[in-house]
Amino acid sequence: MTVTQFHDLPLADRDREWDAAAAEKRVRKWADAENGPTGKYRDAFLWYDSDDADEFGAYKLPIADVVGGELKVVPRAVIAAAGVVDGARGGVKIPQGDIERVKKNLAKYYAKMGDTPPWER
Repeated sequence: MTVTQFHDLPLADRDREWDAAAAEKRVRKWADAENGPTGKYRDAFLWYDSDDADEFGAYKLPIADVVGGELKVVPRAVIAAAGVVDGARGGVKIPQGDIERVKKNLAKYYAKMGDTPPWER
């Protein structure tokens, strides 16, 4: 079980729509991961199950999309992931110890967006 490394990716426009399924398809193509996850593919997510790293289903909490040929974090994806990590939509099934590390990475993106994560308000 692993929290992905914080990569300080650039932000997409704040008003960019978030469609996780469509973004995941674009990320697969961009990351040359159509036959299985790659390191570049992993960068679009906050967490993955390292025991099943070669399975797409092991990756959770997507926050990035390919915009203009570059992987960018989508603010609306950050907001959605923060809600899920904070218990919305039934929460996310990852080890409790990883939740705080995921929140730290999310908080860094909130800071880049000039905002405060919901658990700090």
